[in-house]
Amino acid sequence: MKKKLVSIVLTLALLIQAAATVTVFADSTSRIEALVTVIQTIGREADALAETAENPFTDVPDWADRYAAYAYRTGITTGVGDNLFDPDTPITADEYTTMLERAQGLANTNTGAQTDGNAIALADQGMFSSGGAVTEPVAGEFDSTANWLDSTRAGNTAHVDHANVLYQIPETETGLPMVFLHGYGQSRMGWMTTPDGREGWSTSFLRKGHGVFLVDQPRRGEAGSTAAMTTDSIDTWSEDSKEYMPGDQAWYTHFRIGRVAPERYEGSQFPAGEEAQDQFFRQMTPNTGSFDQEVNVAAMDEVLSDVRAMTGQKSIYVTHSQGGRVGWDANPENLAAIVAIEPGGTPEIGSEQYNALLGANIPIVIYFGDYIDNGPEDIQSTSFWRTVRDTAVQFAESYNADGGNCTVINLPDIGITGNSHFMFQELNSEEIASHIENWIQENVQ
Repeated sequence: MKKKLVSIVLTLALLIQAAATVTVFADSTSRIEALVTVIQTIGREADALAETAENPFTDVPDWADRYAAYAYRTGITTGVGDNLFDPDTPITADEYTTMLERAQGLANTNTGAQTDGNAIALADQGMFSSGGAVTEPVAGEFDSTANWLDSTRAGNTAHVDHANVLYQIPETETGLPMVFLHGYGQSRMGWMTTPDGREGWSTSFLRKGHGVFLVDQPRRGEAGSTAAMTTDSIDTWSEDSKEYMPGDQAWYTHFRIGRVAPERYEGSQFPAGEEAQDQFFRQMTPNTGSFDQEVNVAAMDEVLSDVRAMTGQKSIYVTHSQGGRVGWDANPENLAAIVAIEPGGTPEIGSEQYNALLGANIPIVIYFGDYIDNGPEDIQSTSFWRTVRDTAVQFAESYNADGGNCTVINLPDIGITGNSHFMFQELNSEEIASHIENWIQENVQ
């Protein structure tokens, strides 16, 4: 409650400052002057002047170069498109208020669990594995003299199909633990950073007082040990193939970043530039074994149980994309809430999944980005995401009518535009994280 009050007070203070400043501004006050004022208002001028990132705007004057670079990197502004900021145009009250609202998360970091500057004081951090199985020994007797040189592997077993967890717990822990599960082709890295090198959501929510538990699901990333290599058609050319199937362009388009890489849709919040795109593609990692819903659910239930044993609290389960399918099957006894970021689907109304979540009174929020209602109609993915989003709305309506608590957030409907399937890695990621934190404060016990 204390953290929620701090956030509310800060928001009001910023908006009051916005109103006061815009009132004082003359009609000729420019966008770049207003941007500098925003940075000064949130107490980040020193950070801006020390900024080392590239300024993407080609029309910003030299004196404001570092301010613009900082504002772009932290998501305060994305400019007006085509690498332009339009610095000399008079600022409007709405534009100034939007900048301040986006800057709120940066100001919030002054009230989080940290010491000097941006450092975060941790009570604990570490790694562990949960769940999984041990294979039956290979026929024969283990030869200790030959050990790894014995190609028959007689008598050997393998520990497989577990999940791997990296965790950090802040010294000042004011919120429930958050367990993060990635989507297809991803690992926990996606929660830890952004393609342009900013702090990821794991650090953001750590600053907001939550312990964060970042999972690599079975057969992915640091949990890659499995009994058989993948034969999934989405990964390999055929069941007999030993080669992974390329997919940079295919997934880029499907994820609604742009029509064809390296294009970005107009108004996109995805970080600009070849380096950021290269970093994004290099985050992708393949399955080592075929995707198995039951295996993943079993391992994640063990993760949630282990987190509860470690912290004494139920978890807020944050899922993305394919990970959303796993999340709906979680054992509700260790769940405090579900935050689903563009899940690949929602539980069928009246199904076992649906009734389990409803019976446990699990609050749910589901977020969708942009370019769904306004995406290119000739791209099949546009109708795919529209169907997923509309089905989620139907799910929420039924869940609420049956006494549950589910909210679907279509970001453009609340004035947050330009987001792809990877909203947590984009320029306004902190703004969205703050929106989620506000939902948690209002809906999760």
